[in-house]
Amino acid sequence: MRQDILDEIRAFEPELKEIRQDIHRHPETRFEEHRTAALVAGKLRDWGIEVTEGVGGTGVVGTLKGSRPGQRAIGLRADMDALFIQEETGLAHASTVPGKMHACGHDGHTAMLLGAARYLAAKPDFAGTVQFIFQPAEEAGTGAAAMIRDQLFERFPVDSVYGMHNSPGLPVGSFATRPGPVLAGADFWGVEFHGTGGHGGGAPHLATDATVALGQFLLAIHTILPRNLHPTASAALSVGHVAGGSYGSPNVMPAKVVVRGTARYFEKGDQAIIRRRLQELAETLAAANGCTATLTYDELCPPTVNAAEKVPAALAAARALVGADKVGEVQLSTGGEDFAFMLREKPGVFMRIGNGVNPDGSFHNVHTPQYDFNDEILGLGAAYWVSLVQEELGWPADGQAEESKA
Repeated sequence: MRQDILDEIRAFEPELKEIRQDIHRHPETRFEEHRTAALVAGKLRDWGIEVTEGVGGTGVVGTLKGSRPGQRAIGLRADMDALFIQEETGLAHASTVPGKMHACGHDGHTAMLLGAARYLAAKPDFAGTVQFIFQPAEEAGTGAAAMIRDQLFERFPVDSVYGMHNSPGLPVGSFATRPGPVLAGADFWGVEFHGTGGHGGGAPHLATDATVALGQFLLAIHTILPRNLHPTASAALSVGHVAGGSYGSPNVMPAKVVVRGTARYFEKGDQAIIRRRLQELAETLAAANGCTATLTYDELCPPTVNAAEKVPAALAAARALVGADKVGEVQLSTGGEDFAFMLREKPGVFMRIGNGVNPDGSFHNVHTPQYDFNDEILGLGAAYWVSLVQEELGWPADGQAEESKA
């Protein structure tokens, strides 16, 4: 077991808590993470780590070479951005920015990786190089791709790359992952229905009604998954936005109505079917009502797929900290994660760390106004990163290898 790592990180855990809550108070959304990036870069430099800023916009990469010879390198990635949500926690460290909050725990992800960076900078007893990757704009699904376009892996070479996310509902002290797909591909889609519009009271018979086409479409799309995909396929299709007409003029039939939603999938073929059927239903139902329809479809990120050959190292790193009984297999989820772009470039693993459960079994999930990252797991998350570095880049030189493997 590597309890010594966790014990040493616990000594400076209050600083990690201070960093996390400071970031939480000052949330920054997609590609606006200037203050957060400056904080990260400053801490890394204070600890003697080489820093490169402005990678993929507001991304930061810290490079640390081990004290022992070795050519291998790994990347450890944390996301930095917040969400467009009004916080309702009432906490002392609540967001000070109206309409924005860290509702997904990226503040904690950043603090945990900083904790690992501090520990490894003071004890670089490994063979090779660690790239600490602090990524912007995960919530937009574009930050990882932006860093890759900015030649992330050419400028900061790695043999493998790892990510981690907190999981409300998973007990503190628990980790979970699985080989192969872990999260779905995530897309946004939208349809505009166009009719003539008209007077809804005096002359509805003279208009073509886009709202009728929309209504039929809203029902019809829920036949796409059960009647077009294989019964065992995992996918999701949901509506998140409907708009049309003027609230102040309910007697006016709108000439245009809009619906937007999301599609989730694990297989490229299923994505193609969903996209095709959305277009076919929109155009057919629009035509049946004398209207027209235009589909827009934006591919955000592919499925997140763990490399099977890298999962043993990730599991071993977690087991060495908390024991095998607290490391399990995560359930397949239709949530999306743009770390998938990095896993398409380099083999690696996306790990889950438990964010905790209330005594009554309840918890506030991510992307809700009441959510808050659990500071109790800051040290444990940082220790996981350190343990993973030891798994991938060599064992300690003090003869603890066999004990750690046990």
